[in-house]
Amino acid sequence: MRPTFRLLLSHPAHFIALGFGSGLAPRAPGTFGTLAAWLLFPLLRTPISDFVFLALLTSFFVAGILAADRTGRALGVPDHGAIVWDEIVAFWLVLFFAPPGFTWQAIAFVLFRFFDIVKPQPIRWADSRVGGGFGVMLDDLIAAGYAILALAILKRFLG
Repeated sequence: MRPTFRLLLSHPAHFIALGFGSGLAPRAPGTFGTLAAWLLFPLLRTPISDFVFLALLTSFFVAGILAADRTGRALGVPDHGAIVWDEIVAFWLVLFFAPPGFTWQAIAFVLFRFFDIVKPQPIRWADSRVGGGFGVMLDDLIAAGYAILALAILKRFLG
């Protein structure tokens, strides 16, 4: 089943899981979801403390488990490509740890997409073995960890 605008608005869980509509992109919905996260990051991040931001991300992760599970069942595919809330939450975490500046954010974007697409272990294991909404969210969280580590290494060597 191809998700539609009608599905997007049919339940709040679908609206969240489909990334406010960014997951409806006909090609590369994960990339569009990650771009949406990048665009929304300054609006979410600027007015709050680090602690509150990380607490929000934790609650967004938990909400994502529920939303992805419900939307996956509605679409008939547990980890449908249109479900991009996992990319959004994970990329917000990457941006939180990224060095400041547009260039570092662009590098973070490329790294996160690389790890999310290539799925080195244990991302591949989580993607194939952990089911439901938790599985949908978990593999992107691990990809975020890889991207954060790669950013830290790059920062150390590039200054």
